[in-house]
Amino acid sequence: MAEEPAAPTGARSPSTRGTRRRGSARHRSYLRPEQPSGSPATSRAARRSARAGRRRRYAMEALAAFAGLLALVAFVGWWSEPARQEPPQPGGLPAVVGRPSLPGPVPTALAVPGLRPRERPPSPSPSAGPPSPAPVAVPTTLTVSQADIPDTVHLTETGRRDWMHWGLGGAGGTVRKRDGTGELRDLGGRGDRSGWDGNQELFRWRDGAPVKSVEATAEGVYVCGTGNGFQLAVAADGQPRTATVYLGVWMARGRLDLRSSDGGPSRTVRLEERHTSRSAQVTIRFQAPEGTRLLLSWTVEETFTPHCGNVGLQAVALR
Repeated sequence: MAEEPAAPTGARSPSTRGTRRRGSARHRSYLRPEQPSGSPATSRAARRSARAGRRRRYAMEALAAFAGLLALVAFVGWWSEPARQEPPQPGGLPAVVGRPSLPGPVPTALAVPGLRPRERPPSPSPSAGPPSPAPVAVPTTLTVSQADIPDTVHLTETGRRDWMHWGLGGAGGTVRKRDGTGELRDLGGRGDRSGWDGNQELFRWRDGAPVKSVEATAEGVYVCGTGNGFQLAVAADGQPRTATVYLGVWMARGRLDLRSSDGGPSRTVRLEERHTSRSAQVTIRFQAPEGTRLLLSWTVEETFTPHCGNVGLQAVALR
């Protein structure tokens, strides 16, 4: 067998060259100095990383706080929103501010989770108030008495509510209480009235109209003939009242009929004198419902002379 020629001394085989290069590389890596774990570069990197983490955490917390603040501001604005003012009502009435109203069928805003929607109190129902008590029915009462007329009658004292006098200055002269109640009414009557000044009694007053005061007068009026006479009325107010009528006859019989306009009790009084004149005061105590009237009819029932038998009237007073 022939021997292989020996490789030249200066020549290198490929495997040998690669092995050396790798060994050189390994040798160089072994020679690179390694930095210890506690070196300043490593500490700075750790601090930078920690600061970056804290900044991210702070940013997230700030973002969450800002979002919560926005939600709080929106909630407060929604809660304190003023109620809508309604337009003026017909008839010139002012609009009611903040009037409670019932919720509509469709919600106008989304409900916030965890929050109760604003509640409005229900509209108060109108109240008619307690029923007024029923008026008490006033029974009609009527009593009559007759007496002689005093020598002098002071109409201001006896007619504290109202009074009337006839005949001052003639048949058409009528004086009544100034600022009186007006409850006494002269309704006229049948026959022609005449004036005379021969009454046995005197009348006086100090609060009259159109004549303010008179110290003493004997005047009055009269009507002749059967069936003729006077018609008077006294307005009732539901309270007990007293009316006094001053009247007379001359050679006749007079009839005074009293009745209430509501169909209540009635009374009749007669005064008679066949040969001369006679006078009397008739006191009437009555009570009747408000709005009714006491009606008085003073007429000649019978005469005893062909020369104008009559009934006379001087005054009436109410208290």
